[in-house]
Amino acid sequence: MFTLENPLVMLYVRLIGWTILGYILGKLLPKVYTTYLGKALLFVGVPIGIVSFLRQADLSGWIVIAPTTAWVAIFVGAGLAWIWIDLGVSDERFRALSRGITSREKTVETASGTTTTLEQESAWSGPTQGSFLLAMTLGNTAFMGYPVSLALVGPQYFAWSLFYDLIGSTIAAYSVGIALASRFGSTAGNQPKPNPFISMAKTPALWSLPVGVGMRFVSLPTVVVSGMSTIAWTTVTLSLVMIGMQLSQLRTLKNIKKALTCLSIKMLLTPLVVGTGLMFFGVTGEPRLAMVLQMAMPPAFSTLVIAQAYNLDRDLTVTTLAFGVVLLLFTIPIWLWLFS
Repeated sequence: MFTLENPLVMLYVRLIGWTILGYILGKLLPKVYTTYLGKALLFVGVPIGIVSFLRQADLSGWIVIAPTTAWVAIFVGAGLAWIWIDLGVSDERFRALSRGITSREKTVETASGTTTTLEQESAWSGPTQGSFLLAMTLGNTAFMGYPVSLALVGPQYFAWSLFYDLIGSTIAAYSVGIALASRFGSTAGNQPKPNPFISMAKTPALWSLPVGVGMRFVSLPTVVVSGMSTIAWTTVTLSLVMIGMQLSQLRTLKNIKKALTCLSIKMLLTPLVVGTGLMFFGVTGEPRLAMVLQMAMPPAFSTLVIAQAYNLDRDLTVTTLAFGVVLLLFTIPIWLWLFS
């Protein structure tokens, strides 16, 4: 029933409302405000929120399944994406052989003068393959996954989403993500490549996980607990505002066909396959729904940061980010219907 008492209706009101507000603010305010908000959430809001929600979460059962499922979903999605890329490259080769290779001239400035060469056009260049795989493997399981999980699954099972994100998605971003970017892209000039180990060490959310688990056994004054809870729920709201502010800074939407294919595999096929497979391991109910929702999140905005650092296909990355947020509104009811 479409009333404000319905958790799904309330979620949509918050998702759409706060994201639109963030989009408007992003258009009106200087870009630096988005950076300030992101840093405030990353270094203050999210760590306090993790500690606060972990005090309410149920850590019983085989919660180690959550990060394991995250890694399975990442490699399943990457495998399906690689199959699609291979089919696309093979199709290009077949058409080139059957109709004759279509080439274009490319002018290169060298020390000895100008040299003109022939370059074969390809819709699946190395940077495009890298962006396709990167968007497939890295989901927005924190700033967007947390609000969705808390609204539809609740704080009691939030730990499943949290472990999925921190031990799965976050570590994958600095390992699998950097590896893919290094394989298919390149850094410009003398720009140093990001060190994944230093990047992980600078991620406060990872450090707040053991702190939050330890704080479960510490008795705190009521005013402190109440204050932490207020900051935690405020962070959830501001995360959606920041998503809107980031969306307002996206400029070009190209390669729509590739983006929709990528999102179909990441946000539909992978959650369906892995979520169904969890049933055979006895994982059902709210824990499974929490993980399926995390699998079905759109690509993370960190994919754009990595794509820019390694000269990947920025246009494809931007398009998957924008369309992914919209597609999420249509996929959430599907997962509630199938796995709730």
